[in-house]
Amino acid sequence: MNQIRIPRDSNLRFVPMMYFLPHDLISRCPTLRKLPRCFREILQSDKLKAVVESDQFLLEIMDASAALAFRHFGFRGWKEHYTGYCPVWQLSYSLPLWVKLLEKEIGFGLQAVYEEPFIPFFKPEYIIETMSRVVRRAIDEQGWQSILDAVRKMPCDEDFEPWDTRARRGFYRKWYHTRWYEKRELTLVSLEDCMADEDDKIHEIAADPFDTQKYIDSKDYVERFKALLSPKDKEIITLRAHGHTYEKIAEMLGYKNHSGVIKKIRHIRKIFEKFENEQNQ
Repeated sequence: MNQIRIPRDSNLRFVPMMYFLPHDLISRCPTLRKLPRCFREILQSDKLKAVVESDQFLLEIMDASAALAFRHFGFRGWKEHYTGYCPVWQLSYSLPLWVKLLEKEIGFGLQAVYEEPFIPFFKPEYIIETMSRVVRRAIDEQGWQSILDAVRKMPCDEDFEPWDTRARRGFYRKWYHTRWYEKRELTLVSLEDCMADEDDKIHEIAADPFDTQKYIDSKDYVERFKALLSPKDKEIITLRAHGHTYEKIAEMLGYKNHSGVIKKIRHIRKIFEKFENEQNQ
């Protein structure tokens, strides 16, 4: 058996990851998809080796492997919803690490792909399950868990792309200028959560034993907003805060059905958005 040796600075070392990519992902990469699924064929062709050593190959394999890894960090949305400022986005681009851990997990390295005359595509389920283990192993071995916890607790506007996505909407629902990090936990004050999906609950203001002034300021912010609402609007917010569904609120307040409550919620949202914009000017 011939022992294959590849220079450490060569893009050829990333070929196993290319062969591990699912068909639907590699089909969107014009440079990767034109390479044969036989590593020996690539090594025997100067033209094909030049393709692998190109910047375009490196760009596509980095983007594709990052997209494959990102979903397993446990954050909402896709890699494309985030910017390069997001620490999780940056971690997902750890291509050399993914290649190394992929070989450790399933033995799929340079020697393995070299010995195969043809490498078929893996089943999507197997790729997902394997990559989940690879990312989990990276988190544990590299000590990334504290980074991920911090990103979840303290997201920043710069982390998200400007277009409308679920990830960005979720961020804005919890983003307030009255937001602070306590010694033990992050307290998020969010009125808009009462306007969220049926399974969500409103976040009440929690007393802050470490900073009384910030608690007072945030409570004042909420009270000034509630002063703009009608008694019926306030009642809906209170009932949502206690976890009642739209159907239950409709029954309690005498609406024919829950669509009337949803219309009220949308009206409250518009009032809130106007109020928040005025406060941030």
